[in-house]
Amino acid sequence: MENTEGDSKEELRLMDDIVIRYLEKPKLKNAVFVEGLPGIGNVGKLAAEHLIDELGAEKFAEIVSKHFPPQVMVTDGGLVKLVNNELWYVKGAGKGVDIVFLVGDYQGINPEGQYELSDFILQVLQDLDVKRIFTLGGYGVGKIIDKPRVFGAATDEGLVKEMEEFGVVFTRSETGTGINGASGLLLGLGALYGMRSVCFMGETSGYFVDPKSARSVLEVLTKALGVEVDFADLEEKAKQIDSITARLREQQEPKPEEPSKDLGYIG
Repeated sequence: MENTEGDSKEELRLMDDIVIRYLEKPKLKNAVFVEGLPGIGNVGKLAAEHLIDELGAEKFAEIVSKHFPPQVMVTDGGLVKLVNNELWYVKGAGKGVDIVFLVGDYQGINPEGQYELSDFILQVLQDLDVKRIFTLGGYGVGKIIDKPRVFGAATDEGLVKEMEEFGVVFTRSETGTGINGASGLLLGLGALYGMRSVCFMGETSGYFVDPKSARSVLEVLTKALGVEVDFADLEEKAKQIDSITARLREQQEPKPEEPSKDLGYIG
């Protein structure tokens, strides 16, 4: 692992497994961390990016890694950029809380990469005085949900009781026995760093990008953080997805059979 500052071409050419490039190093106190990387229904990614926009957060670091897919992203203008993860921050949001966000193009492509990236992020968070972690994701149920619930998992019973007051459902019978990817590893490894952590998982079909589920997760998260945001953009996206799913339902409904024209008998 390697930390870099500025635009050192030599350091980036001799890239280690994970490289972080700081645009600035914010000074935070008792900060909260919110992870929203791509996953089922892109629920966490949508929620985190919406919160970044609403709170006016600023990007302070970019992370590139050999653990990401070997490709570049192409913009509408034909320009390219390496796939990456980004760290953003906002100071004094809501009731004065400092928040660090992690968003990005991909998660690690293999178990080793997932572990190394999660541990690397936690080391960065430790330096930023992060005390609490919220990871966001989707819980795929294989069917379209009109009113998604938010399931949770936490590192201690105190957090469970605290988050239940916001309507989060904590039950193994619904969510199974594990949380894959960064949303789970940041909790498990974060506990080793002494960070209290909770994961919010919004119910989603898993078939589409799901802004409705993202809103359900955000409604809980904003209560936990003590911030207020406008959901208009997510509502508009949800309407577009509802229109698509309505058409799919129509296509899947069985059509009534026409009466047979052959009324004879075979005997």
